[in-house]
Amino acid sequence: MVVKHWKEVGEMKPSEPGAGGVKLRVLIGEEEGAPNFIMRYFTVEPGGQTPYHTHPWEHEVFVLSGKGEVRQGSGRWSIGPGSVVYVAPGEEHQFLNVGEEPLEFLCMIPISK
Repeated sequence: MVVKHWKEVGEMKPSEPGAGGVKLRVLIGEEEGAPNFIMRYFTVEPGGQTPYHTHPWEHEVFVLSGKGEVRQGSGRWSIGPGSVVYVAPGEEHQFLNVGEEPLEFLCMIPISK
């Protein structure tokens, strides 16, 4: 078993082009011995966004705080505290902060991606 506080985990900045004002922390993953899933904590600063991208694995997202939008194709959906988002494998997507405070969310992905 692994127990720790999320603030003990170091922040990283995504290296993908198109990301701006984004930091992430890998809270649980292979280093902790997790065989199936990675749990990540994202912070998107006001006006920031993740890159518009796709990949062959799914995401499960739970929004903790802030005001944002998730983009897929020509569609945009408002998200905020308590919103849950499922991104299917191969689906183009992007998370944008449209509020005045940081947009914070948990994002789970499979390890065998």
